This record gives sequence, C-alpha cells and structure tokens, in this order.
Amino acid sequence: MPRTHYTRPVLAGLTALTLAAPGAAAAQWAAPGDDSAWDLDISLILEGVYFNELSEGISDPAGFDDGHDHGHSHGHDHGHDHGFDDGFNLGHSELVFEANLGDLFDGVVMIGFDEDHLEVEEAYLVTRGLPAGFQVKAGRFLSDIGYINSRHVHDWDFVDRPLVNEFLFGDHGLQETGVQATWVAPTETYTQLGIELLQGDNSFIPYEGAGGSHSRDGDTIHSSFSDVSGPRLITAFAKFGPDLGPDHAAQFGISGGYADTWQQQTEHGSGLEEWDGDAWFAGIDAVYKYSSGRAYGHGDWRLQGEYFYREVDLDYQRRQFDTNHERHGITGSGTSKQDGLYIQGVYGFAPRWEAGLRAEALGLTNRGRIERDGLDTTVPSFGTSYRHSAQVTFRPVEPVFLRAQLSQNDFIDDHGHRDRGLEFLLQLNVALGAHGAHRF
Repeated sequence: MPRTHYTRPVLAGLTALTLAAPGAAAAQWAAPGDDSAWDLDISLILEGVYFNELSEGISDPAGFDDGHDHGHSHGHDHGHDHGFDDGFNLGHSELVFEANLGDLFDGVVMIGFDEDHLEVEEAYLVTRGLPAGFQVKAGRFLSDIGYINSRHVHDWDFVDRPLVNEFLFGDHGLQETGVQATWVAPTETYTQLGIELLQGDNSFIPYEGAGGSHSRDGDTIHSSFSDVSGPRLITAFAKFGPDLGPDHAAQFGISGGYADTWQQQTEHGSGLEEWDGDAWFAGIDAVYKYSSGRAYGHGDWRLQGEYFYREVDLDYQRRQFDTNHERHGITGSGTSKQDGLYIQGVYGFAPRWEAGLRAEALGLTNRGRIERDGLDTTVPSFGTSYRHSAQVTFRPVEPVFLRAQLSQNDFIDDHGHRDRGLEFLLQLNVALGAHGAHRF
C-alpha cells in the first residue's frame, strides 16, 4: 500500500518480498533522460476456506437486511456476498498492482475474486509529498472510518468480518468511489484528521435512483424516485496515537458519516413500497499492541474494539392497485436505530503461534418507528444478537498462515425466537509477491 501510511515497530504482518530477481513479477520503467523510476509491484494473495456448520441456528440477525450468511448465499443487491458453502471454498483472493509514479503519486489496483465473482475492489491514486502533512486519495477505495473497515482479509485476526461492520456497511464494509483528504498534524503524537466525499452506492445507502415499476393486468405504477447526483455520502474521521515507548502502541479513533439520499424500493403484493430519506452513523474504535521483543511474535498482544451507531430517517409511500384496477396510495414516515460492537484480543503463546477471542453484539439498540397516514403507528423493537469466536493461527513462514476458528452464533430472529448455531472454519492464506508495509 502507499508508503506514507503510519506504522509502528511493533506491527506484526507479512514480510514484503522484493521482486527484483529473474522471473519475479516486478519491473521498473524510466523515461529516457529521466532520473526517476516508476516501480510496479505485483502481488497475489490466495485464500482457501473449509467451512462446516456443526449445528444449524438462525442465520439472519433480527432487524438487519444487509450482510451475508454462510452457506445460504442470500447476499444483497449491492454486491456479491462472501458466504461459504459447506466444505471447501476458494475463499476471497486478491491480485494487487502497486505503482510508485515518480514523486507525484502512488497507484493501487486491487482485483478481488472467488469461485464465482471477479471485481475491482480498489483502484485509486494517492498523492506523495504534499506540503504540511496533507494527502489526497481519489478513486475507488475502502473508507478509513473505524479500524477494520479499511483492512483486507489477510490483515484480519479472524476469518470473517465483525458483524457490526458487515451488517451496517455491507459485505465489503464501506467501499465507495470518491475523494479522500487527510492531514497529519505536526505533533509528537500521531494525529490524523480526514474527510471523504463518496458517491453513495454502498449498501449503507441503498440508492435506487429514478426508474422501476410494477405492472398488473396492463396497468403500471412507476417509481417516484428521482436521480440525485453524487456525492451522496460524506464521512469524517480522526485518529490519535499517543507515544507509549518502543514496546507499546495504541491508536484511538472517532468517525461518522451522513448520507443525504437513502432510497429503497420493493414490489409488495399488488404495488410498490418506497422509502426515501437520509441516514447518519457515528462510531469509536481503539487498538492496543504490545511487542515482547521475542522471536516470531512470541509474547505479543493485540487488543481491538469498535462501536457503531446508525440512524435512518425515511418517508414512506406505498402505491397499489385494488380489485377495480384503481390506484391507492399510503404515505407515512419511519425511523430506524441500530448499533453494534465487538472486542477481541490476540496473544502470541509460542513462536509463530497465536490464539484469539472475539465477542460481538449486534442490535443493542435495534428498533424502528413507522407511521402511515398519521393513524397507524407501529413501533417494532428487535432483540440483540451475539457471536463468540475463538481462533488459533500458525505462521510457518511470514507470507503464509493457517487459521482454525470456532464461532457460536447466538442470533434472534424478527419474531423474537433465539437459537444458537456452531460453525467451524479453517483458513489458509498465502501472499505471493511484493507486499507493502502493513498499517497500524
């Protein structure tokens, strides 16, 4: 990744492999008479996952429509899911191109693929050497809100994404096209402020735009949505890293975002249901890392946690045909308030071996309010879903890790029923080629 990212000596991760030897997939270009070289690094990250649903439970947490469930592949309309079938899966692999474009830009293209899908996950330019600690990124990228959102699969401490990030922001997290500007303060402690102007096509704001219709016996109801030009989503974040000495490191963050357009449309019975409004979210995150100074991560600690809250304020409209082909409309308004959190810890109990625990809660606040025609008001309130996971990871060599994970899903459904399911996952991840320094 871009070389200007904040790093600490205690960071664990894969060692970058220099691809300068014959047969390696790295090259340099230099224009005649130009002293600056343009470097291109290529890396391939391969993942295989064995998944076994030891006992079946509820797959969809109450009140949440986004995200995925393993083995059921229901996904959503804003991108493919990364669910697993029972047995062996290719998993989520990545082909990464990173270029140093002289002293002006770093360029990154990341192509993600699994057994059935291929897509450009990230494709952006980021500036190098702007004065006064400023940096600008433009293209398609993972937002820097929170902590886990901007990390890829090989940087996670567990096989799957935390529930709060998945179900509030989608299978890929908050991944958008737009512009990001950050500023690192000239202080002894690390302080970064950032803002993002994003197009707003992510599942956090399921934007439909104009179009859509419902037909019945030759009659048609057309969508009332209008096209809204982007950017439709703005986010802001701040990250702070106090100086704790050579063996300890910490980073604390706050972030939030506002979407001025939230549109959803579904065909329902003999008509169309449309939701049109806005949404906002806010969250906090914290990470602590300790380096014991022993070989291959033995004795190292990592603690990490995040909390996010989301609120959606919508106008409701339902238009339908009756038995005489006459159109009727129902209008109203609604709100939705949801949140979630996770906390996890990982410890290097032996050289090249580590173990971790993660506890998650989704929907501590999980309620909504719907009013139709000013008369019928319903206040659905859903319960909280939980997940607890344990993992053991072995790194025989730095670019390779093998991870076994056991997860218990304690989910509640929309009808108030609670059930527990148990899942086992075995992940193999291999990084081939040049790989930039991992971020904090």
